[in-house]
This record gives sequence, structure tokens and C-alpha cells, in this order.
Amino acid sequence: MVLSDRQRLDWLRLIRSDGIGPRSFRSLTNRFGGAGPALEALPDLARQAGRNIRIFPEAEAEREMEGLHRLGGRFVAQGEADYPLPLRAIDSAPPLVAIRGEFPKLPAVALVGSRNASAAGLTFTRRLAREIGEAGFAIVSGLARGIDTAAHQASLATGTIAVLAGGLDRIYPPQNGGLAERIAAEGALISEMPLGYEPRGRDFPRRNRIVSGLALGTVVVEAARRSGSLITARFANEQGRQVFAVPGSPLDPRAEGGNHLIREGATLCAEAAHVVEALRPMVGRRDDLFHQHQAMREEAVASAGEPLWDELDLPDVTKPPVSEAAGSDRDGFAPAPPAGTGEADDIGSNLLGLLSPTPVALDDLVRASGYPARDVGRALIELELTGAVLRHPGGGLSRAGA
Repeated sequence: MVLSDRQRLDWLRLIRSDGIGPRSFRSLTNRFGGAGPALEALPDLARQAGRNIRIFPEAEAEREMEGLHRLGGRFVAQGEADYPLPLRAIDSAPPLVAIRGEFPKLPAVALVGSRNASAAGLTFTRRLAREIGEAGFAIVSGLARGIDTAAHQASLATGTIAVLAGGLDRIYPPQNGGLAERIAAEGALISEMPLGYEPRGRDFPRRNRIVSGLALGTVVVEAARRSGSLITARFANEQGRQVFAVPGSPLDPRAEGGNHLIREGATLCAEAAHVVEALRPMVGRRDDLFHQHQAMREEAVASAGEPLWDELDLPDVTKPPVSEAAGSDRDGFAPAPPAGTGEADDIGSNLLGLLSPTPVALDDLVRASGYPARDVGRALIELELTGAVLRHPGGGLSRAGA
């Protein structure tokens, strides 16, 4: 399928109209034979449902298409050759996505985890991303701070895909703007949201379903018990994709989510080979698997939370998935940690945030902190004197206590 310019404009107008989400879009286009006829029928349908909705104006749709073109991106519709087949197979697949760059022609693995990651977690993520990439897989993540950033940085050379919660011109967090430009040049950025759109709370779970939907499997590196990463794992499970979790110390709250997933049946991941060996047999038959998933279109699993879309109530439209309540570790909710001021107490506080009960090398801690090695060394001496940090044989450093 290849859309004409007129059809692409109609698709954009329909999905941007009030009360239209992926499921109602699919219902309306199937019922009326296309987005154009669906737009004509929408006012009457809205009145019958007791709703007063705004249909996205043609002029605004044209401006958005022109703006995306100036940005170097393009709209790709579900069913077109450039639309990622794994994503097409999921329930609630976005009908239209904006893309900058070129998708790697590789099967993909999602790497997700805490924004406030430990130095050990960041080091392990870089190793995973690099080795999984060298084994012939692209890496997908959400461009958030912490684990996502480390995963993208380590996979630029082998293939990386960043899924945005806002518009392609609204990089979040802003400090990853430079990384986003590198990804657009060497991999791909993708979003279902309008240009100029600043991400809000429920947009991050929306993004997470795309992160998992693009991949054969999802690896959770570090995650609190109630976090956005576990929402991604839940979506992956519902989409029929494999879930992996990296085990961690029971003394580190950032390991609670991964350890919980393992108890619930996720595959333990202690090295890249655990992921590659599990997913490689699926690569040769992934197209058949995805076509089967697309034909089945499983129903969304109900759970307590906020609906991800405000969809028009139509008889043949099932309820949209919901986001579970999440704690402060959830992407987009917790404020960024304060930037160091150069004072010893600020540096020490940030170093403690990076350390966990798992020992980490001094070089890895310096790189993760972004501070000069001299400042890190001074702060560590004070932390050791107070008993907050332990130094292990071989030079490894860990956080003391639970």
C-alpha cells in the first residue's frame, strides 16, 4: 500500500481529531472505506454518541506536514512498506508515525531502565547494547536519561531507534538534543505525536508500548518496583514479545523491578548472550510471527489506571489500554537530579545516587558522574570517612548499607 498525498493528509486529519485513537481510527476506516469518508461521517457519529468533537482542520494538517518535511522527517502510514512490521502487528498500533532517519534493517531489542541509574547499571547497559548490536540487532529505547541514554550511545554504530513521547521537534529531556541529532543521522527517531507537542504524563506509557512493539524482546536493566520500565515490560508481554530482566542486589531499590519480573517468569539476563541466544531462533520466522499476531489482534489486558486515549465510544471499538499508576521513577514524572555545583557535598550526594551495593570501577563512576576525576576522588575520600562508601579489593566502590 502507498498512500497518495490526499490520503496521507486525510489520515493525519483523522488521527489528530478529538476522540480518535488507534482503535477508533481502524474502526472508522474499515467501516467507511477510508479516512476521507470517515471524516465526512464523523460529525454525525459524534452527535449520536453525545459528543462535540473538533475535526482537525486541513490547513493545520498541511502545516504539520510541511513542518515535518522541513525537519527532514516524513509520515509513514500503517500498511506502507516503510512502516515497521513488528509495530504493525501490535494491538493499538499507531496508524501514522513521524520518522526522522532510516530504520536499521535489523531485528530489534528494547533496552529500558531507570532514569536515575547506578554507575554499575549504566556500565552494564553499554556492554549489553554494544554486544547485542554486534550480534546483529538494533537497539530500541525511549531517549530518557539514564539507562535509555546509555543504550542509545553504545548502539549508534550498530543501529539504534529512539521513540519520543512528544513531537519530533520537542526532544525530552532537552539535554539529549545532541544525541537525538546523532540518532537521526545514524539511526531513526520515531513519534506518533504532533510537531510542537510537549510530552505529558500519560504520553510516556503511550511511548512505551511503541518501544516494546518495535522489538522482538525487551530487557529491563534497572527499575524500581513501580516504574515506567515495568509498564514497557507489561506491554511487551501483552504483545507476545519476550521479556528479560537483569538481576540486582536486593539492597538496591533500583533492582526491585527486575527481580520482581524474574520471579514472575521473565528470562534472567546476566550477559548479552542470554538475549541473543533466546531471540536468534525467532529472527528467521519473525515475519510469519508478526503476521499471525496482527491477524489475531489480542484484546488489551484490563488494569486500574488512566486510559491512554480519549476515544469516541463506538459499538465495535474496544477500550484502549490504560497506564498503571507508577512511582517517582516513572519516565517523565520525577524531576531531574540537581546539577552539581562543584561543592563537595553536591558531588558526594550525586555520587551516592550513582553507587549501589554492586561494586563499580572508579573510571566508570567518573564517566557516569560527568565530574573531573580529581573532584570525584576528593568527594569519595569524605564519603569513605563517613562510612557511606566502601572500597573493595581491586579498587571497586559500592554504597554501604541497605
